[in-house]
Amino acid sequence: MVVLGLILLIIGLVATIKILTIIGIILLIVGLILNFVPIGGTRRRFY
Repeated sequence: MVVLGLILLIIGLVATIKILTIIGIILLIVGLILNFVPIGGTRRRFY
């Protein structure tokens, strides 16, 4: 998701398409948040 956000951001900046730039920034931020926040916790449970 981070890579897709970067690609859309670069294409949006080069082609001066504002909607692609906005979508790229949103995907980049969401991708970074999901990358750094563990979903489901990191504790391993042994029974």
